[in-house]
Amino acid sequence: MARLLDTIDDPRALKGLSISDLPALARELREEIIATCAQSGGHLGASLGAVEIGVALHYVFDSPIDRIVWDVGHQAYAHKLLTGRRDRFRTLRQEGGLSGFPSRAESEHDAFGTGHASTSISAALGMVEARRQTGERGRVVAVIGDGGLTGGMAFEALNHAGHLGRNLIVVLNHNEQSISPNVGALSRWFSKKLTGRTFGAWRRGIKDALSALPRGDKAIAAVRHALSSTKALLTPGMLFEGLGFEYVGPIDGHDVGGELETLDRVRALDGPVLVHVVTEKGKGYGPSEADPVTRGHAMGPFDIATGKSTALAPAIKPWQDFFADGVIELMRKDRRVVAITAAMLEGTGLARVQRLFPDRVYDVGIAEQHAVTFAAGLACEGLRPIVAIYSTFLQRAYDQVIHDVCLQKLPVTFALDRGGLVGADGATHQGLYDLAYLRVVPNLTVMAPSDENELRRMLRTALALDGPSAIRFPRGAGVGVSLDEELLPLPAGKGRIVHGDPARADVALLAIGAMVPPARAAAAALAGRGLRALVADARFVKPLDEALVRDLASAARRILTVEEAALAGGFGSAVLEALQAAGVRADVKRLGLPDLVVPHGDPARQRARFGLDAAGIAAAAEALCASRPKILSAG
Repeated sequence: MARLLDTIDDPRALKGLSISDLPALARELREEIIATCAQSGGHLGASLGAVEIGVALHYVFDSPIDRIVWDVGHQAYAHKLLTGRRDRFRTLRQEGGLSGFPSRAESEHDAFGTGHASTSISAALGMVEARRQTGERGRVVAVIGDGGLTGGMAFEALNHAGHLGRNLIVVLNHNEQSISPNVGALSRWFSKKLTGRTFGAWRRGIKDALSALPRGDKAIAAVRHALSSTKALLTPGMLFEGLGFEYVGPIDGHDVGGELETLDRVRALDGPVLVHVVTEKGKGYGPSEADPVTRGHAMGPFDIATGKSTALAPAIKPWQDFFADGVIELMRKDRRVVAITAAMLEGTGLARVQRLFPDRVYDVGIAEQHAVTFAAGLACEGLRPIVAIYSTFLQRAYDQVIHDVCLQKLPVTFALDRGGLVGADGATHQGLYDLAYLRVVPNLTVMAPSDENELRRMLRTALALDGPSAIRFPRGAGVGVSLDEELLPLPAGKGRIVHGDPARADVALLAIGAMVPPARAAAAALAGRGLRALVADARFVKPLDEALVRDLASAARRILTVEEAALAGGFGSAVLEALQAAGVRADVKRLGLPDLVVPHGDPARQRARFGLDAAGIAAAAEALCASRPKILSAG
C-alpha cells in the first residue's frame, strides 16, 4: 500500500490531504525518522516529539511565503520530510547529504540556519520587522523547545517582541527536556503548572459539566472568557502576558486536529502570540520513550527492535570519560573543585561525576553566559570551578570569558570538549575557532593534550595555576596510552620533544593536541624516504614555549606546524609571531583548517582532505624539505 508520505513533495501537497489523514501521515513520518536514524544516527527524540507540530504548521501556514524558524533545529526532521527532501532524507548527516539542522543553503523552506539554542525568536522578530519595513506579506512563526527558554537570549527576544507588538507567533514545544532533563525554576514551573493531572482534569471537568447543562455551549463560551482573564493566576500565561504576548494553551501537541484549529485561529490574531504545546520527547518509539536520561536525543546507528547501538564499542574509552575520571580524582583530593556544564551532563561526562558528587556539579541549562560568570563568582570566593562546555558552545560566552574571568585573573578552568572536526553535526558544531579566539585573551593559559594522560595532567596543571586556563580536547576515543599513577602538573608553558634528534633533524614537526600522534606517524613514514623529522608536542598554545620554537628553528631551519583548528590567528600564527619577535630566520609552513565553512562529514576523510592525517603531514614536510631555508614565510 502506498504511503501518504510518498505523495508529499512540498507543503502544498500536504494541504490536499484531509484532516482525518494526518494522524496516519504522522505515523509514517515517525517510521521514516526512526529508520533513517537507525541507519546513520541523528537527533531522534526531539524530532519524534515534534512530528505533529511540523504537520500542523505546514498544513496551516504557507511556507516559504510564511517563515517557519526552528530552534534548535533538531526538532525539524518532519519539516525536512514535508518540504521536498523526502528522497534525500536517508542521506541525513552523511557527507554530501542533508544537514542534521535547518540550512538556508539547503532549502528555501529553511528560513534560518541553526544548530545552537535560543536563537529562533530573535531571528523571527527580525524577519517580522523586515517585512514591515519592506511591505512583504506573510506570517512568521518561531518554534522553540522549552529547553531553549533556559537561554537568556530567548527572553531578551520575547521582551523586545512584546515591546514592538508586531504580528509574531511563537510556538513553545514543552517536552520537559532539551538533551538532559531540563533544569531551573522555569522548567519546574511549566511542569507543575501545566502538565499536572490536577490542572488538566480541572479544565476538562468544568467543560464536561457545562456541556451537560441547557445552553451549555454558551455557558462554555462565557466561562472561557472568564478563564482567559484569570489564567495568568494559574499558568505561565502570567509570564508571557507580562512580556506583552497573548498566551494560548496549553494544548496537546500530539492531537494534530486540535493543533490545526488553534494555529488557524492564531494566524488571524494581531500582535505577538505564544502558543504553548505539550509534547513527549521520543513519542512513538518505545526505547526512546523509556529512556529517562535523554529520550533518544542524539543516537548513533541502532537496532530498531531494541534501540540498542549497532556501532562497535571502541577499544579505548572516549576522551570525555578520561576527563570525567580526572575531575573525580581532583574532587576527591580537593574540596574546592566544583564542575559546571550547560545542559551537557551526558555529553561532557559530568553525569557520572554528579552521581558521586551531587552537591558539587551544576547543570545551569542552555545558558553558557551564565555558566561562565557563575564560575567567576564561585572563584571569587575561593572555589576552583571547572566549566565543561563544547568548544562550539563556549563561543556563546566569549564576553564573559574575557570580562568576567580573564580580566580579573580568576582561577576558572575551561574544559573544551569537541575541539576540532566533529563529524555529522557539521558546520554549526565544528570546534575549529577556539585556539584563535582564546590565545588573544590576557591572563589565559591555553593547553591541548596529545593523549589522555596529558589531559589528566593538564587538569592538575590548571589547578596549580593562579589564574584562568583552558584545556581543549577532541571528540572520539582516546589514544590508548598508559596513565601515570600519580597525577602531577606539567611545567607551565613548556613543550616537549617526542621523537627525533634536534641535532640531526631535516625538518621539525611542531604539533598541538590531537595532531601529535599523526605527526609521529608522519615522521616514521619520512624516515623511510630518507628524511629525518623531529616531532615536538607544544602542549601550550599560550604561553607558547618560545625557547623550544627557537631551538627547533635553529636546529632544523624548517618548521611545519600542525593544528586541527582554524589557521587564521591560531597555533601556527603564534609560532610565526614568536620567531619574528626573536629575529630567528626559518622556513615555516602551517597546516590546519583554511578560512572556509567545513560541513558535516566523516572526520577522518576531512582530515585527509586538509592534509591533517599522517600522509598529508608527511607530504607537506617532504615538500618543505625540497625548498631551501629562507626568511619567515607561511604556507
